[in-house]
Amino acid sequence: MKIATFNVNGINGRLPVLLGWLAEAEPDVVCLQELKAPDEKFPRRALEAAGYGAVWHGQKSWNGVAILARGAEPLETRRALPGDSDDSHSRYIEAAVRGVLVACLYLPNGNPAPGPKFAYKLAWFERLIAHAADLLGSTAPVVLAGDFNVMPTDLDVYKPERWEGDALFRPEVRDAYQRLLAQGWTDAVRSLHPGERIYTFWDYFRNAWGRNAGLRLDHLLLSPSLADRLAAAGVDRDVRGWEKASDHAPAWIELGEPRRPQAGRRARRPRAGAD
Repeated sequence: MKIATFNVNGINGRLPVLLGWLAEAEPDVVCLQELKAPDEKFPRRALEAAGYGAVWHGQKSWNGVAILARGAEPLETRRALPGDSDDSHSRYIEAAVRGVLVACLYLPNGNPAPGPKFAYKLAWFERLIAHAADLLGSTAPVVLAGDFNVMPTDLDVYKPERWEGDALFRPEVRDAYQRLLAQGWTDAVRSLHPGERIYTFWDYFRNAWGRNAGLRLDHLLLSPSLADRLAAAGVDRDVRGWEKASDHAPAWIELGEPRRPQAGRRARRPRAGAD
């Protein structure tokens, strides 16, 4: 089972890129962020023609998240992060797909920091941590996938000294990410590539793509039962170089089949009269 996350930076404007990548990579499940489209403008028919069912939570001009499933219809289980009934941002959606609970999220950017936007980011992160604990408590196989807008370590950012005051790299944000992992989640890409510089985002400015001056913002976190099935993980970085591409590239994982419990061997009974 192949699960991917992709910040498309405007689903209708980047639709040829998205459809081209879906045809090439053939992921089974895809989490999308930054749709930048209201619900009625979501390109459902084009995605159906490509073989994908979808659930989505759109928003005009900003935000927006969706979950796609190849050859299936995701069963929506939640479309807002709990903890703040006044939060109107479309940043979270959850669905069951082929026995896995998929949570797609777009965590706030938070800049400038400090300030109201940064405070909102930290509060949203705390709500995510609380809900993630509940998801782990359910014992369901869960993946938290999306644009977390955080570079967890120095390996995840080009020239970290230049990002020390940024909302994506401040200690409070990295601490929140580590507290999330400490619940029992596995950062799939980092677990299989512990010492590599891997990026998922390259800015449009200052020739960031050409210089490989990137950031790793897009993550797939696995509950323990899914972490045991992790077979591969990576980033389709070449997609960032396509014409009219998003500033993000898709990150993905591959999961093996669930392990079946081994049946216990029955003790052989001695035959009558045996010594």
